[in-house]
Amino acid sequence: MEWWLILLLIIGSLVFMMLTGIPVAFAFMLINFVGIYLFMGTAGFSQLILSIFNSLTVFTLAPVPFFVLMGAVIFQSGMAFRVLDILDKWLGRLPGRLSILAVAASVTFSTLTGSTMANTAMLGTLLIPEMSRRGYSKTMSLGPIVGSGGLAMIIPPSALGVILGGLAGISIAKLLIGGILPGLLMAALYISYIIIRCSLQPNLAPAYDVVSTPMSEKVASLLKHALPLVLIIFCVLGTIFIGVATPTEAAALGSFASFILAVLYGKLNFDVIKKSIITCLEVTVMAFMIIAGSMAFSQLIAFSGVTRELATLVAKLNVTPVLIVIGMQLVLLFLGTFMEQVSMMMITLPIYMPVATALGIDPVWFGILMLVSLEIGFTTPPFGLLLFIMKGVAPEGTTMADVYSAATPFILCNILALGIMIALPPIVTFLPSLIR
Repeated sequence: MEWWLILLLIIGSLVFMMLTGIPVAFAFMLINFVGIYLFMGTAGFSQLILSIFNSLTVFTLAPVPFFVLMGAVIFQSGMAFRVLDILDKWLGRLPGRLSILAVAASVTFSTLTGSTMANTAMLGTLLIPEMSRRGYSKTMSLGPIVGSGGLAMIIPPSALGVILGGLAGISIAKLLIGGILPGLLMAALYISYIIIRCSLQPNLAPAYDVVSTPMSEKVASLLKHALPLVLIIFCVLGTIFIGVATPTEAAALGSFASFILAVLYGKLNFDVIKKSIITCLEVTVMAFMIIAGSMAFSQLIAFSGVTRELATLVAKLNVTPVLIVIGMQLVLLFLGTFMEQVSMMMITLPIYMPVATALGIDPVWFGILMLVSLEIGFTTPPFGLLLFIMKGVAPEGTTMADVYSAATPFILCNILALGIMIALPPIVTFLPSLIR
């Protein structure tokens, strides 16, 4: 059988099973068992079990539960909610003030939790009622929240970034640090769009009187509630950047710091600990099952000969590597319209990484481009997950068409950011190059 027909059959079977509602991990495992039997016979099952064991017993995946636990403690203890009040006091009378507050808060929460869904749900619940009361249009109330909610996938600590690095064999430390400038670039594009659009169309975000806050009160709030949270950010990012901790050690240190701060604020109790641990267990088990299926899938693709043939084909193409990278991102953008992010990674990474390696593409740069493309899929109609979360917390009478329309300008901002990163790779590679 031709290699391209084998690839089409495998991918088609996976997509069909996912569309029928079979859980992602189980769909991959079923394909793995059938494929291994066809290509290797019964002897392949022992190899499959070994590959699953080896895929999960690696040190590089240890940060995942620590990052999840850290974010759960920060949210469950309520420490994250104080950040909104602090940012609100410092924004002044900017056009689209509350929309900018949503973006700034999303960036801040992204550095503390790494959870896209939690960011979107929390900001939607807290800010949309106030935006509606102030007469903000749906474009400027729903859009900034759903648009910036996915920044947690780019800005470290990103659990999905750790998973991608583990699956693709990319340095997790460099991948995490590499997401800082791209995440800030995307946030800057969001804020620029909001200010320009609200300056041209003030009716989208009507101005209102802001209570003047004395500078002494602003500084006091910053020192009391925001500065301690910077300690968590330093524990995770600072220790990695200066080279004194591995991502696993930094994640463990960040989790420990979140517990210490919860104790100091008097917010740590049995209920917070219980909910945080349950959340950590649920997310970690789900992630590890998916990783196990993905690693076995990579092995299946290699055994079938698809990886070798595809890499040979691409190497013979008379096009520049950049055009191939752009083509890969376009495929991800298309898949994002109907698939969720982990499934997209599991299907594409076993095919993409051998090609990227054969072309000599910087793995950190390529990994960040993939994360941005995956993040765009979170907000792409018709099945972007954050769109449905936003619909769930939106005011009564909000339709999915309203959510789609509000998200579109921010999707375009993301695509512009992706283009800038492709044209200017140092935006991604500069900070990782400084890691000791």
